[in-house]
Amino acid sequence: MTNDKYVGMDVHAASTVAEVQNCSGKVIHRSMMETNAEQIKDFLRGISGTVHVTFEEGTHARWLYDTIKPVVAEVMVCNPRHNKLISSGNKSDKIDVHKLTDLLRMGGLKGIYHGDEATRGLKEATRSYRALARDCNRVMNRIKAIYRSTGIKCKGTAVFRPKLREDWVTKVVNTASGNRLGLLYEELDFLTKLRKEARGHMVKAVRRQEAYKILEQVPALGPIRIAQIIATVSSPFRFRTKRQFWPYCGLAVVTVSSSDYEVVGGKFQRSKKPIGTRGLNRNYNRDLKYVFKSAALHASTREPFKAYYDGLIANKMKSELARVTLARKIAAVTLAVWKKGEDFDAKKIAGK
Repeated sequence: MTNDKYVGMDVHAASTVAEVQNCSGKVIHRSMMETNAEQIKDFLRGISGTVHVTFEEGTHARWLYDTIKPVVAEVMVCNPRHNKLISSGNKSDKIDVHKLTDLLRMGGLKGIYHGDEATRGLKEATRSYRALARDCNRVMNRIKAIYRSTGIKCKGTAVFRPKLREDWVTKVVNTASGNRLGLLYEELDFLTKLRKEARGHMVKAVRRQEAYKILEQVPALGPIRIAQIIATVSSPFRFRTKRQFWPYCGLAVVTVSSSDYEVVGGKFQRSKKPIGTRGLNRNYNRDLKYVFKSAALHASTREPFKAYYDGLIANKMKSELARVTLARKIAAVTLAVWKKGEDFDAKKIAGK
């Protein structure tokens, strides 16, 4: 429309650079302001017409989205990984924001979902649990690294058990390493306590979600996995089918082809050359991929998914590929049950 205005914003901790273009691409205004909610809103309110705004996903994205959404017609938080134009050529705040505004006006940006207030509390609870779980794993790896550095084998989890720690520490001859182990064990105990508390908050939060009662019917999806799925996806209607959901979960097969058509009898005909594969897609949500792959590992030994997994193995599929295929199956079933709001039916597994 002729009255549309396109605003690109390059946001930093101290300052924000903005550019405004009209529908024909003419730059009608540039501005630099503090990264301050009131200043940014005042700037946007001063633009006439239908205002479309974009900025890249980053530390300030959630806050800025909530700040400016009420005062403009459209807000797009764009994915920096897709902005190849910005990363090419010379780089400065002025150049970057001009390219970003151009891409917004031409429809060349890919947005990142920032909606659904209903899952905001669950998102924060899930982030706390996830961060503490990773911190615990990091400390446990450091503890094992000390034992390995002194030639002590420490497979399994026995090295972390409180009742056995003293016996393990006495095996370390180096006093300095022993002191460091003591500090790491104290850190692990403290983080483990916090992780349990965070897990309790997360489970309480997810059980208040309407989708929880639906998804808990799916075998291999416990409260923790369901919490991470709902917190990450928010709404299943973001994905039209499972083929849009799989790439988001990192479970889509990347295919390559060339010379797709050939001329036969003066007419174009699709070539019969086989389509090549290049593994799974690399741009995905890592938390969801972990959720569904770990669920597949769990489900491969239990019904009703065990029969499906055994059938894949019986067809001479490698176990690694069979688990990925099972993960795709669980993801597809999860999306279908969630969207339709219906009961889980084990009989439909083979036909999904």
